[in-house]
Amino acid sequence: MSFPIIRPQDIADILIMTFLLYQLYRWFKNSKALQVLIGLGFLGVLYFVTKNLGLFMTSWILQELGTVFFVLVVVIFQVEIRQALYRFSLLRNLFGRQTVARKLDITGVAGAAFAMAAGRTGALIVLERQEQLDEYLLHGVPLDSLVSSQLLESVFCPASPLHDGALVIRDGRVRIASCHLPLSTTTDLPQNWGTRHRAGIGISERSDAVVIIVSEERGDVSLAVDGTLRKMETPEMLQESLQELIEPPDVARSRIPFKVWLFGNFWPKLCIFLLVVVIWLVVTEKQGGIVTVTAPVRFHNLPEHLALVKSTPDAVDVQLKAIFSLAPSPKQLDLVADLDLSGVQQGTTPITIRPEDFKLPTGMSITSISPSTARVTVERTVRRNLRVLVRTTGTLPKGLHLKGIGVEPRTVAVEGPEQVINRLAGIRTNTVDLTGIQRSTTVEQGLLAPDPPIRLQKDGPVRIRIHISGH
Repeated sequence: MSFPIIRPQDIADILIMTFLLYQLYRWFKNSKALQVLIGLGFLGVLYFVTKNLGLFMTSWILQELGTVFFVLVVVIFQVEIRQALYRFSLLRNLFGRQTVARKLDITGVAGAAFAMAAGRTGALIVLERQEQLDEYLLHGVPLDSLVSSQLLESVFCPASPLHDGALVIRDGRVRIASCHLPLSTTTDLPQNWGTRHRAGIGISERSDAVVIIVSEERGDVSLAVDGTLRKMETPEMLQESLQELIEPPDVARSRIPFKVWLFGNFWPKLCIFLLVVVIWLVVTEKQGGIVTVTAPVRFHNLPEHLALVKSTPDAVDVQLKAIFSLAPSPKQLDLVADLDLSGVQQGTTPITIRPEDFKLPTGMSITSISPSTARVTVERTVRRNLRVLVRTTGTLPKGLHLKGIGVEPRTVAVEGPEQVINRLAGIRTNTVDLTGIQRSTTVEQGLLAPDPPIRLQKDGPVRIRIHISGH
């Protein structure tokens, strides 16, 4: 495989796709959606290999199943897909909800979490950030109060009617308590983690929320972010982590060194980058293959008062290339050059054959057309009545004589190019064989159109009267 010349646009193309795929990996790495995406990717590679190896049955089955799998993925993972599209939206901060930032008592929250852990009181505290959580919250009791350590410990006190479930902090205030959260779909979580941990990880997988989890059994405090659970050893460690996570995104992002931003999580980034490079090479190699296909020339939109007399050429050679690897083979296409004659005038007119005159499937493009010009000759259409001429063959039996032949109707209306009609003496019938005729009779015969541009105005046959006499 020859390596193409890399343009600045190609570098930008590779970097953009690497960034997008890495973001998808980050969001879905702890969910079943990533496993499904990997499975679909494997089926796509298998389809590409089987198609190029000529395994028609396997490639056909994979192609038919691809549409079904795509619909199933959209239906099953609609929440994850909606969340990913929301995160990709660059304008969500402009058109999203506008709130007044309130100072959160992080010290009080961290102190309350470790105080409850020391007393073996379970707690689940959700701190909402940029993404709203309303669609994930079930049931619950609405509240509206400032955040304080006393309030948190009171809510999760076993004697409190609100202790069962999660407490949500939004915009620096407690908004809802005793609500249920979606559980994590990750299958490799430790067996000793209960519903509280699975719910905390589940909401962090589906949003950018920060979740504080206090274990009732083990008396420890954990922090769930992006589907990952970290154990907090001290209140100071929890306070520092919360300080970094809940401050405005622009401030937090500006403190990340460029080297850390670029090389952090290095191996997944490298693997995704190499995957994108391989896909780019395959697509580019596919683009380089040019195939020549012969396409017949057809015409449409000829004005009613004109008739096509002659056209050259009858077919053109078209060079095609595939824009991406999933496009059909150019040799399998049934191409036709369909030229528009709405603008032609009487006489001979050159018409440029353009790529727009071909109907191409998605993923194909035209590199050249030879010849690139067609010449058409059109004339004014006239309507005339021409004589009907009877064609005969053979001779009558011995002793019989042909007295005359009559035809009804004697003339027939024709329509076509003026010069062609002026050269015609009449319109002939199909041949009448006289060999087997014994007496005067009447037969029916069809008319012969003398030339394709001529249109007969009579569809049915004519009646031919044959007069015969004896000795």
